[in-house]
Amino acid sequence: MSQQNHLYLVDGSGYIFRAYHQLPPLTNQHGQPVGAVYGYTTMLWKLAEELGKAEGPTHLAVVLDKGSHTFRNDMYDQYKANRPPAPEDLVPQFPMIRDATRAFSLPCIEEAGFEADDIIASYTQAAVRAGWHVTIVSSDKDLMQLIQPGVDMYDTMKNERRGADYVMGKFGVLPEQLGDVLALMGDSVDNVPGVPGIGPKTAAKLITEYGTLEAALDAAPAMKKSKMQENLIAHADMARLSRRLVALHDSMDLPEPLDDLTLKGIPKEPLQAFLSHHGFKTLLNRLGAPAAAVALASTAAATGSADAPPPPPVVEVEHPPIDCALYETVTTVEALQVWIDEARALGVVAVDTETDALDSMESGLVGISLSTGPGRACYIPLAHRSADDMFGEVPQQIPLDDAIRLLKPLLADDAVLKVGHNIKYDLNVLARVGLEVTPIDDSMVMSFDLDAGKSLGGHGMDEAASVHLNHTCISFKEVTGTGKKAISFAHVPLDKATAYAAEDAEVTWRLWHKLSGRLPAEGATRVYQLVDRPLIPVVAGMERQGIKVDREALSRLSGSFSQSIAGLEAEIHELAGHPFTIGSPQQLGVVLFDEMGLKGGKKGKSGTYSTDVTVLEKLKAEGSAICGLVLEWRQLSKLKSTYTDALQQQINRDTGRVHTSYSLTGAQTGRLSSTDPNLQNIPIRTEIGRQIRHAFVAEPGNVILAADYSQIELRLAAHMADVPALKDAFEQGEDIHNRTAMELFGEVNRDTRGRAKTINFAILYGISRWGLAGRLEISAEEAQDMISRYYERFPGISVYINETLEKARANGFTETLFGRKTWFPRIKAPVQHERQGAERAAINAPIQGTSADIIKRAMARMGPALEAAGLPRVRMLLQVHDELVFELPEADVEAASKVIRQVMESAAEPMVSLSVPLGVEIGIGPSWGAAH
Repeated sequence: MSQQNHLYLVDGSGYIFRAYHQLPPLTNQHGQPVGAVYGYTTMLWKLAEELGKAEGPTHLAVVLDKGSHTFRNDMYDQYKANRPPAPEDLVPQFPMIRDATRAFSLPCIEEAGFEADDIIASYTQAAVRAGWHVTIVSSDKDLMQLIQPGVDMYDTMKNERRGADYVMGKFGVLPEQLGDVLALMGDSVDNVPGVPGIGPKTAAKLITEYGTLEAALDAAPAMKKSKMQENLIAHADMARLSRRLVALHDSMDLPEPLDDLTLKGIPKEPLQAFLSHHGFKTLLNRLGAPAAAVALASTAAATGSADAPPPPPVVEVEHPPIDCALYETVTTVEALQVWIDEARALGVVAVDTETDALDSMESGLVGISLSTGPGRACYIPLAHRSADDMFGEVPQQIPLDDAIRLLKPLLADDAVLKVGHNIKYDLNVLARVGLEVTPIDDSMVMSFDLDAGKSLGGHGMDEAASVHLNHTCISFKEVTGTGKKAISFAHVPLDKATAYAAEDAEVTWRLWHKLSGRLPAEGATRVYQLVDRPLIPVVAGMERQGIKVDREALSRLSGSFSQSIAGLEAEIHELAGHPFTIGSPQQLGVVLFDEMGLKGGKKGKSGTYSTDVTVLEKLKAEGSAICGLVLEWRQLSKLKSTYTDALQQQINRDTGRVHTSYSLTGAQTGRLSSTDPNLQNIPIRTEIGRQIRHAFVAEPGNVILAADYSQIELRLAAHMADVPALKDAFEQGEDIHNRTAMELFGEVNRDTRGRAKTINFAILYGISRWGLAGRLEISAEEAQDMISRYYERFPGISVYINETLEKARANGFTETLFGRKTWFPRIKAPVQHERQGAERAAINAPIQGTSADIIKRAMARMGPALEAAGLPRVRMLLQVHDELVFELPEADVEAASKVIRQVMESAAEPMVSLSVPLGVEIGIGPSWGAAH
């Protein structure tokens, strides 16, 4: 090692952009762009490894820009004004690059109001005064002004050291004269004006001849008349300003003492954790760590305690590639018993079912696949048929009754964990043939709890296998075909069926193995184990229960809607002056904007006017009668087709009930979503919505009970934002909208309460003044005044919103009170509307997500609580937003109401203790509509 201290000052910003442009786009295992992160990390490692070499560093610091505004912007407001924004996929890598620097335990220096160049200049001069040698790791021409005896520059991309001779060769002047040259020539990237018409060669010639910029400007009047002379005279002041802009501020106070920049070698931790988190296997191998080690992304233990020690990193063995040729087709009882014994010995088995339809309540079980580890998977065909059902030969299979008899003890064995990917579907399919499955894990829910909101394209098996395993699964269409030639899975030959089905089971096992290790490492164990996993069998049971609908009532509603729709069509055509297809956006746009001359029509790329709901509501508010009628026509038409017509067709032929399907991974904030049919989109507050709900009825002798959390999101906002006025109102049982109306308007009446209610909910969704103005039909200025008054009266809400956004920007995610993370990759998007959309969602996600977590915990606890109270005939049927719907004997209403209320009001405890009470409103009636 050299006896002289040698300080390396790394121009971090230059490193970042050079790394970004040098490497192709890369994405880590979490779906994040990391090309610049990887390049930066390798470049930094190379530098750090030079410690101890002849010209290696004894001290090192990475210097970054703190922000875009510096003292130069105060000097010249157009400085860097034309610089384009950073590439979209580079922006999210900035915080990761800071993490990389910290992972090397290297100083990462930033200072508000100064550029990285100024920090580098100040450290350079301080080190030179201390007798140190300095190497500036950069290729930035501005920093070449600092080259002097004992100071050089190092271009890592070209592995080239640069001194005064390099500056002389490139610019024709000495380093100490370079600032004058830069001032004359200007800089279009940084928007340094310079002198028009003077480029590098002319600038160098002038400085060489006159010595300094000031001397050249003084000599300008005596120069030979030319355009250059005119420009020097006319733009002398801009040249002097440019000189001040390119000058490096080299006397600022050092953020960290020189001696604190000592290099002490590469520490294995936390570098190993950082490299593992991003899947940089080559660098992990260089470090001597297992290439698939799972990173510690959180120091919180599974309990969520900040004081608990972090869980140890999970070291994952590198598995061989998936090979479908290894799979076994199990067609005998003896062969099946071998697999059952293996699963029992290992204590975990992945399970997947194959069916002849997508609806778990109507599909037939065709086969079951199992996997006990990488390369170990099988398929058990149970109901395969020949393509020619009448005369074809049926392949050899285990009789269904024998398979059920053998599998039943295994699937119900508490000592064997059963893993599925969307196992809720499999639970329902297997339950219909008498097979109970417990205990369970679900790799799809794990993926959601870890990465909700990330740009993964979903959490289904194909997407998850691609993202987490870098594997492309056999597609369903590959084995069944498409279009008219498509066949049922029951007709797929056993060799193809085995490859497809067993692969699903092995992929499930691999996903579970990989993702279960990430849960404690990334702080997701609590929400998975205590909120989502217990809910899976509960939701499956609700789907199997279904709810009865009155077919005749639906038919009557369809007829009534048809008449209303026809009447609306007649009115619309009369106002238009002729018949046209109302459902055609193209025809409607022509009628509204070309024929009727309504203002505000805008055509899209297709040349068709936009006639979406926003446009029509705006025109309706401006007095357009036809737009109000079209909106009403659209709503009735959609409700008729989606509910009153479709529900009649969705009544299960075996149960006589409608069975919706719930997704635990469909809504980014953790809310359940409902499909086939979607029961969560029935209008809540309209008479039409109530009429549809009246068609959902109880069986004879039973009633419907609806239990609804009262204003739960406002209650959670009062707790999370710590708003005394709101907490006091809830504690006293006041009408919260009345309290808000009094706070904002000084009086409570129908109008002020309605406005207060709109504001209460709108604020929690990060609404803009324009959005609030539209809802209240007031000016944007009036809306802004209301928002300002709201924040003034309830300052905790404003603080909560600002802190939530700061954390989301810093971390990339928000968290609920139960630790559920929702990721917002667009929170720093350069496109304004994308960024603002992410910000609005981030404001509400912790509140809406906490609400979802609470009702999920209530649902998971409800069955045991009702059973313990001797109420086994009370059945939970539906979950819609903040409401649970039950069917129960009329005699059980009083006792069940007490249990349901107690479970729902205490659902947060003991994980979370709220400072506001949770209120629950309960209604009873012969139908869902009557229970409200």
